[in-house]
Amino acid sequence: MAYVEQNCVMAVPPSYGDLGKSAKDIFNKGYGFGLVKLDVKTKSDSGVEFKTAGSSNTDTSKVAGSLETKYKRSEYGLTFTEKWNTDNTLGTEITVEDQIAKGLKLTFDTTFSPNTGKKSGKVKTAYKREFVNLGCDVDFDFAGPTIHGAAVVGYEGWLAGYQMTFDTAKSKMTQNNFAVGYKTGDFQLHTNVNDGAQFGGSIYQKVSPVLETAVNLAWTAGSNSTNFGIAAKYQLDKSASISAKVNNNSLVGVGYTQTLRPGVKLTLSALVDGKGINTGGHKLGLGLELEA
Repeated sequence: MAYVEQNCVMAVPPSYGDLGKSAKDIFNKGYGFGLVKLDVKTKSDSGVEFKTAGSSNTDTSKVAGSLETKYKRSEYGLTFTEKWNTDNTLGTEITVEDQIAKGLKLTFDTTFSPNTGKKSGKVKTAYKREFVNLGCDVDFDFAGPTIHGAAVVGYEGWLAGYQMTFDTAKSKMTQNNFAVGYKTGDFQLHTNVNDGAQFGGSIYQKVSPVLETAVNLAWTAGSNSTNFGIAAKYQLDKSASISAKVNNNSLVGVGYTQTLRPGVKLTLSALVDGKGINTGGHKLGLGLELEA
């Protein structure tokens, strides 16, 4: 029998990008195939948050890293974020939330690459209140801005969303997506159609307090191939969990996450090609997260 939580009243629906997020998390979190990763999060006495990340690809030996600093002035609804990565790209983000209007979030995002001189800018707006979640982003380009828009409405657990992208330089709609879903405390259903040609769906269920499962399905019109996968996460105790997933291409992934002590988390993962057990190509992953 399925584990049933108290049915939650969904006052504000999720953003379009977060539709089906619970199922996505079961498939994606707790894995890091082919990577050795280190993530460090710290916070100074003055309230500045630091986030440092580094990874090494075991196949290509490529090393990547990033540094992010974040400072919040809650009384003004302001958040300042500075970013840098090993591609030598600098980013600045300023966010204002719940100041102009309740539920309205404005973000100004810029990036600059000193090596190439390339610059980019983006203005993001998000507005959420009971039963509706709206978003509009504008990417600025010399040829002309690109406009991204999304809207999600929800009522008594039912969700419906629309997402679009319009390229003003080409005067063309480049993205046209629809989604429908249903969400309760322990069950979520999500279906989507992208550009009228790509179809997808996912189901998430919390079977018990320690077991979560997910199924996803994807199909492209004009193609005979269908992608199908199932995944599960089992909480062994308060500090450890195991994850597993498999798809119709016989790729099997397993992950183990252990909180060694408060602020120290270890993740081990492996990806096995079921069609080529003896031919190699399998991947291992190691991740360590530190937070203080």
